[in-house]
Amino acid sequence: MPPVANGTNSSSPSRSNALDSQAQHFVNGQRIKPPFPDETERVLFAMGCFWGAERLFWEFDGVYSTAVGYSAGASANPTYEEVCSGLTGHAEAVLVVFHPEQVEYDRLLRLFWESHDPTQGMRQGADVGTQYRSGIYTFDEGHLETALESRRRYQPLLNNAGYGNITTEIRLAGEFFYAEDYHQQYLAKNPNGYCGLGGTGVACGTRIAPS
Repeated sequence: MPPVANGTNSSSPSRSNALDSQAQHFVNGQRIKPPFPDETERVLFAMGCFWGAERLFWEFDGVYSTAVGYSAGASANPTYEEVCSGLTGHAEAVLVVFHPEQVEYDRLLRLFWESHDPTQGMRQGADVGTQYRSGIYTFDEGHLETALESRRRYQPLLNNAGYGNITTEIRLAGEFFYAEDYHQQYLAKNPNGYCGLGGTGVACGTRIAPS
């Protein structure tokens, strides 16, 4: 995904209608839009270009489904072009719907931290812009506190490896706006497509959140 320079973060116009996107996961056939099974939980992860990040999670055991979209911005139902302008303030995010009895939330957090560089601010590698920032957006206070604690525990490990401060934005999720249909499960539809995902090589250890 080509880099886009930072915008001014002033809001672009909102639209009342959601963008067209599929209702079922291209890879596993599960729903990518509510309603989800009662026993599942949700979290949003932003870690640069959402194409590679989504594949990382849909391949993980215990994940029910994934979808890509835009989160933590100022306008409703933005287009990809609007998000790339930097004017909406959204991050490219992956919605991860998972079975907590099959995969612990802590394990998803470790996958998140270890699979990108959370110290880069408004960029991820060559991808530059507000939409490429690192973020965790949760749907309940418990997940929020666990994510904050995981950041506190991971920071000294990064410092010991020569990295700076974590810039990951962690807060309760606002509305998640689904990206256009062609972005959903992009790397399954385009196996040779761009993936800029890359970690620091700093492992989190066996547990980074409180028991």
